[in-house]
Amino acid sequence: MNKKTIRDVDLKGKRVLMRVDFNVPLNDSLEITDDTRIQAALPSINAVLAQGASLVLMSHFDRPKGKVVPSMSLKPVATYLGKLIPNEVKMAPATVGPEVTAMVEALKPGQVLVLENTRFQPQEEGKGCTNEEQMAFTQELASYGDVYVNDAFGSAHRAHASTALVCDFMDTCVAGFLMEKELEYLISAVEAPKRPFVAIIGGAKVSGKLEVLQSLIKKVDAILIGGGMAYTFLKAQGHTIGKSLCEDELLDTAREILAAAQKAGVKILLPTDNVIADNFSNDANTQTVGQDIADGWMALDIGPESTKAYAAEIAKAKTVVWNGPMGCFEMSKFAAGTMGVCQAVADTDCVSIIGGGDSVSAVNQSGLADKMSHISTGGGASLELLEGKALPGVIALDDK
Repeated sequence: MNKKTIRDVDLKGKRVLMRVDFNVPLNDSLEITDDTRIQAALPSINAVLAQGASLVLMSHFDRPKGKVVPSMSLKPVATYLGKLIPNEVKMAPATVGPEVTAMVEALKPGQVLVLENTRFQPQEEGKGCTNEEQMAFTQELASYGDVYVNDAFGSAHRAHASTALVCDFMDTCVAGFLMEKELEYLISAVEAPKRPFVAIIGGAKVSGKLEVLQSLIKKVDAILIGGGMAYTFLKAQGHTIGKSLCEDELLDTAREILAAAQKAGVKILLPTDNVIADNFSNDANTQTVGQDIADGWMALDIGPESTKAYAAEIAKAKTVVWNGPMGCFEMSKFAAGTMGVCQAVADTDCVSIIGGGDSVSAVNQSGLADKMSHISTGGGASLELLEGKALPGVIALDDK
């Protein structure tokens, strides 16, 4: 990675503006149910404060679409952060404005101020505002720090005010430790993977993973396909799939991907057996069948033989990238395929990179998270990096 990091700058007495990813799940009582992203930001937060700097944190939360939505406030996150670090954590009443500016300027070394949800402002995403309004908002954010640190890898693929544009108005812009770690793992997987290199791609739709599949054919030795997207491929091969998920408009594309993989000598594994159900619930009647699924039934997980075959392929790997579950693992009846793949990755002596919210949730649910080399905090960003795309939030940072 050729970008400067926190290690490369003297922060003593400075005010640091840091973009983090605090988009964490909350329950109906506004309690945080998974603090993975907050914990992931702590090394950078603590490093900045240890140098005697003051810290202004900014993050988006959910999709308020440029409006103030009280249930999407970062207040619960600020309160939670205050319990994790010994430093004083204050909460701003808004993202920008005179009152926020006053709070920023009053910060003392070692103090932390959390700005309100950046997406409460339409200027963050640049929707429903003029370019001039977005630039004015961005400049106001930039005035809140002497040094900018981006530690929000999960948002690095967005050219938003707080993730990329702010760097146009700041002299020093560096990566945080989480950003550094994410880039090191993912770039090495793309540019210099240990082989065999196996990609596990799941999830509901081919459309969401189309570009990464096309890109991975040029990079990997094998692709294991599961989840709802597998049934577009099976139908493209002529199998009956009942009422399983399928994108009929992508059947030709699926055939093209299979043909391209064959031409490149890349092995593609599709489910040879499937756990099917007569309705989408944990109370459904189920059975295990081969690749053809009868009318009125839907596939909700790969079957045991497919799980064994995928595990055998994973066992040979030296690098594994996994994005997307093998089935509807949230329901216990349809979790075996995803959990079997989890176990196989954990048991294999390989560099394992897990990306995407559902994959990360599955790994956490399996209890095997500590067996994985790297669990990425950015689903979309990790996919785009694997596709070979440049990330605006990374490009904007200072080169070494």
